Amino acid sequence: MSDYAIRVTAANGQLRGFAALTTGLVGELQRRHHTWPVASAALGRTATVGAMMGLMLKSERDRLTIQIKGDGPLGQIVVDADAQGHVRGYVDNPAVDLPLNAAGKLDVAGAVGKGMLYVIKDLGLKEPYRGASPIVSGELGDDFTYYFTRSEQIPSAVGVGVLVDRDASILASGGFIVQVMPGADDAVITAVEQQLAKITSVTELIQQGAGPEDLLQAVLGDTDIEVHQRQPLSFACRCSRERIANVLRGLGREDLQKLLEEQGQAEVHCHFCNERYVFDRDELTTMIQSL
Repeated sequence: MSDYAIRVTAANGQLRGFAALTTGLVGELQRRHHTWPVASAALGRTATVGAMMGLMLKSERDRLTIQIKGDGPLGQIVVDADAQGHVRGYVDNPAVDLPLNAAGKLDVAGAVGKGMLYVIKDLGLKEPYRGASPIVSGELGDDFTYYFTRSEQIPSAVGVGVLVDRDASILASGGFIVQVMPGADDAVITAVEQQLAKITSVTELIQQGAGPEDLLQAVLGDTDIEVHQRQPLSFACRCSRERIANVLRGLGREDLQKLLEEQGQAEVHCHFCNERYVFDRDELTTMIQSL
């Protein structure tokens, strides 16, 4: 099943929900960054939330960036997403190895540690929107639940999961976000809370064949779900050789000349896709002459 995300409303608009299947996307992130299992789980959960939050953006030009800055061994996690289902991301330290936690699962909380969660939305305004909240558990689902409730003032429930095979490949990945709209009936809220209590594993549902619609059906139950959008998801990076060349030209003649004399070439690494761009002596000379 190809990756995609959906946006729905339920209970006559009293609830809205988002769900995503991201197994392929997270697998691509794992292959590009060679992440070890606990890093795959942390980056994959963040990328899954980023994909769903992309559906919350109103314009195709809007973008959002999620930054998880914890004091654990993973370092910073960064995910970038847009309204068209394009997602990219990286983790500072992909080769983190920790013992399993007390529940016998990957210790994402220990790898993330304590710190802050930031969301930056570029909505085409003069200044981007910036939201932040403390990391409350490090498991990330709980942390995004807290972020929506505290920073965006929207009572929410977030469930995300990434199942990693013994060879480090991704077996299943996906998640959901359910949000309560203003004026929702207490009975509707209670019904959703009861449904949420029944869900023990997002990845188990996905392994059984569940797609985004099935995930939200499990959470929302019989609440007249109406699907408003289905969006294919894919890994996509905005870097290119031309873009990097423009960045180098932006250094100016003096700095480029110094780079040419000291190194004889320029090598630029994109953190998001792990591509490396090398510009040789002749290319640098041409850049300098054009300035």
